[in-house]
Amino acid sequence: MIRGLFIFAKIAILAAIGYWLAEQPGHISIELAGWRVDASIGIMALALLILVVALYFVVSLYRAIRKAPKQFQENRALSRREKGYRALTQGLVAVAAGDKLEAQRQSRKANTLLNDPPLTMLLSAQSAQLNGDEKAAEKFFEAMLDHPQAAFLGVRGLMMQAAKEGDQDKALELAQKAHDLRPDTPWVLTELLELQDDAKDWDGALKTVEEAIKAKALPLEEGKKRKAEILMQKARIARDEGNEDIALNLVKRSVRVDPSLAPAVTLYARLLLANGKLRKAEKLIEDAWKLKPNAALAYTYKDLNTSVNELEQVKRFEKLTQSNQDHAESHFAMARIALDAALWGEARKQTAPLIDKASQENKTPSPRLCRLMAELEEKEHHDMAKAHHWLELASTDNEEVEID
Repeated sequence: MIRGLFIFAKIAILAAIGYWLAEQPGHISIELAGWRVDASIGIMALALLILVVALYFVVSLYRAIRKAPKQFQENRALSRREKGYRALTQGLVAVAAGDKLEAQRQSRKANTLLNDPPLTMLLSAQSAQLNGDEKAAEKFFEAMLDHPQAAFLGVRGLMMQAAKEGDQDKALELAQKAHDLRPDTPWVLTELLELQDDAKDWDGALKTVEEAIKAKALPLEEGKKRKAEILMQKARIARDEGNEDIALNLVKRSVRVDPSLAPAVTLYARLLLANGKLRKAEKLIEDAWKLKPNAALAYTYKDLNTSVNELEQVKRFEKLTQSNQDHAESHFAMARIALDAALWGEARKQTAPLIDKASQENKTPSPRLCRLMAELEEKEHHDMAKAHHWLELASTDNEEVEID
């Protein structure tokens, strides 16, 4: 439209010039090859204007004719691309919908129309997967590795296939390659972390979890917990290999990252005890109990000082549990230690809230509580019938307590 207005403006200007010349007095004579032409300035100007306009349209027509074959090819190529991308889109929709035949049909159509191997190979690979042809899909994904723009998608496809087939080593290798290509991609970091965990590659996992936290691929609290767990695993390996100093440093870092991680706290406490730091080990567990009471903490706390008698152990546990007296684990810990000290009344006092809570929730008491009550009935009253009843209740549930 703008171009048309521009042409119209040019014609209008020429017409105005012609009109101005026509109004001017005088005449022009031209002699050429025996011919003589006499005309007024206005007529001559009009003839000249007509000639210029005619030449302009002739030149424009000539250019249009010259460009026609190329324009035709460009329009044809544009039409093919539009049809190709439409087929590609419809093919991807068919894959998402699980329509095998349509996905295959659109894949062939896109391959024919588009000169864009990465995109069409992706559709072909997904179509092959949908049709259960994993070998063909693998070939398409591998071919994508030769195209820089599609290499990441190819690696991702091969990695998912390896994971699906249970080839963890290959999946880990491909996840590392995906990480090299796109190190800040959240799903790459989380997938790589999971594979490193499964492979017990704690050094790699530690590096990856730190990157995941920095890239916000994991929520901060979850990332800190994972980091603490990895450091704890490295500490266990160092301890098992006899490198206690390294183990102590690693588990210390673990507890600093997550002070409530019971397995790390208990390992740290035992290593401190091995270095003659009993009170520091006790304080460590007491601090962890304030944050999150756990059965493993109670068992370790008792093991830290086996030189005291049962009544002294009760006093120690009163100190341990005083910061979280109403927590279920505090009741369990106090009941256990009271039972060991033959303080039957104290043991029943501690188990009563646990039994009442189960009753209020219309639930069977946990197996741990049932076993504790069976032992209490047997030791206090020698009532084997009640003890047997509690043990039967314990067998109705499979709850277990993990103790490090």
